[in-house]
Amino acid sequence: MKQIATVDAVGTVLCHDHTRIVKDVEKGVAFRKGHVVRSEDIPVLLAMGKDHLFVWDLGDDMLHENDAAAILQSLAADPNMTASSVKEGKIELTANLDGLLVADVNRIDAINRLGEICLATRHSGFAVKQGDKLAGFRVIPLAVAKTKMDEVRRIAGTEPLLRLLPFKPHRVGVVTTGNEIYHGRITDAFTPVVAEKFSRYGSTIVANRVCDDNLDRITDAIRSLLDEGVDFVVCTGGMSVDPDDLTPGAIRASGADIVSYGAPVLPGAMFLMAYHGDVPVVGLPGCVMYAGQTIFDIILPRILAGRRVTREEILNLGNGGLCLGCKPCIFPACGFGKGHSYV
Repeated sequence: MKQIATVDAVGTVLCHDHTRIVKDVEKGVAFRKGHVVRSEDIPVLLAMGKDHLFVWDLGDDMLHENDAAAILQSLAADPNMTASSVKEGKIELTANLDGLLVADVNRIDAINRLGEICLATRHSGFAVKQGDKLAGFRVIPLAVAKTKMDEVRRIAGTEPLLRLLPFKPHRVGVVTTGNEIYHGRITDAFTPVVAEKFSRYGSTIVANRVCDDNLDRITDAIRSLLDEGVDFVVCTGGMSVDPDDLTPGAIRASGADIVSYGAPVLPGAMFLMAYHGDVPVVGLPGCVMYAGQTIFDIILPRILAGRRVTREEILNLGNGGLCLGCKPCIFPACGFGKGHSYV
């Protein structure tokens, strides 16, 4: 920072805000910190009584904060995002559509570790709505070394740091298990809950099979839905370790490959994730029917955005996997499911 005559300040960077006061008309910031002085600014500054300014001369080896923010935006955004105009050195991204935000956490962390860089995002792996804010970025000083931004480019590579994956409509088949429902002792309260969760993402239930506690009949029901060409199979009930709970065995017998049976998440410990080819097959424990949020609410948007869920991904959910059951529920604006980096 140095003091310079205002008439010589064109091309330099202001080191602090400058307020203009016009009696009975206005009082406000006319030039903000970080503003690059232009020739047309000189008369205005002189009229404000600014014969001298504290400025930063960028030189050939430094970048202005606005230019650095533009570089971060170019490295972060994908086509499903809209960038704001730069304001006080900061650019923000918003969603153009409903989808799943996926951030490359490792690359973002590596860039932030360089220092003087601020690249802040929403948590990766969660659903967002069109118009939602996704990320903001800037550099901390008014100017940053060009060599540092070259290193940022190197770490970022050629793929966007952030992706917004649109939800794909799925045709869902449900297998409802349990003697109590099959024999009409109680009304099925599970399927309506599942239908509502899918409807949030534009997917619908197109077939429903109700089975008693019989391994072969549950297996046949799963296979029949797969033969009909559904995009997603959901089995409700029968997921605990009781002798009459046969759903995990039926999913395995259907030919589906088990990714994980059990998860370090409460509610949702008895969740089962499997795939029959490319078709996801899940077993939902009873908590999905009565608890506000469970593991299913964490995993479902990932599947519907076209991500293939892995065993490692599920097993990494323990840190942050405890829902506190807050009233009113504010999920996903809480810590549930957010304890581990998701890429």
